[in-house]
Amino acid sequence: MALTTQQQQLAIARALITQPKVLILDEPTEGLQPNIIAQIGKVIKHLKDLGDMAIVLVEQYFDFAYELADQFYTLKRGSVTMDEPKIATTREKVLANVSV
Repeated sequence: MALTTQQQQLAIARALITQPKVLILDEPTEGLQPNIIAQIGKVIKHLKDLGDMAIVLVEQYFDFAYELADQFYTLKRGSVTMDEPKIATTREKVLANVSV
């Protein structure tokens, strides 16, 4: 079930209240309008730039995830097929690893 925009924003805000060391986001863009996706991307980038928490982002929207990532992990049938920092790979290689 997709969350509404307000529910998604509230879920992220609730998670941040506890000042976690690790923030796990499972498809934060699901069902959201493009302008809201951009706002959430800005918030995630800001949190990343603060540098006081690790952010694990699971996302199907490739461009959104690619822009924010520092490290890529891809899985196929439970096995890691890619584990590379962004600076050591290309967009095309990552995309090839996540395409079906």
